[in-house]
Amino acid sequence: MPKVGMEPVRKQALIEACITEIGQAGTLDVTVSQIAKRAGMSSALAHHYFGSKEQIFLATMRYVLRLWGETVRRNLAQASTSAERVLAISDSSFDSNQFEREVVAAWLNFYVRALHSADTRRLLNIYAHRLQSNLLYDLRKIFPTDIAVEIAQGIAALIDGFYIRSALQDSVPERAKIKATIADYLTLWLERTTRD
Repeated sequence: MPKVGMEPVRKQALIEACITEIGQAGTLDVTVSQIAKRAGMSSALAHHYFGSKEQIFLATMRYVLRLWGETVRRNLAQASTSAERVLAISDSSFDSNQFEREVVAAWLNFYVRALHSADTRRLLNIYAHRLQSNLLYDLRKIFPTDIAVEIAQGIAALIDGFYIRSALQDSVPERAKIKATIADYLTLWLERTTRD
């Protein structure tokens, strides 16, 4: 007989195991059995909770997106100006709960998975839309809309670029230097707009 109240605990354990397995394998080519074993349970129980490997992956991505959203909200609460809010949003992608080796691997593999899975593509589109709209909300207070859109796309590209470099290269700057690079990008736009 199943223990009452264990389902959320076990689901979370499977999600965390999925992140670790993807991080170690560097690919989504992991089995439910591997994920379940790392979580300390049987693959039958993992299938019972999620139904399929695809559903485990989707639940894992939802969890990573939820962490990112919580981090954005926490960082925004500490920002006062529009420029600080923009940087709080971009900095959130490089906080410790997002820019760990395993989580970076999960992000990149979910991008690849989105090429073949409509459900995964939908989740990644939600993330991209949220990032863009969050950035634009404050960028439009500083810049004309067309420039704000260009800057938001540039910041998103920098975030993606550092994630790719982190996954594929050993010589990636520390988090603080990455955040400073994005801050410099915004500063260049602010100075350019002031001159024009």
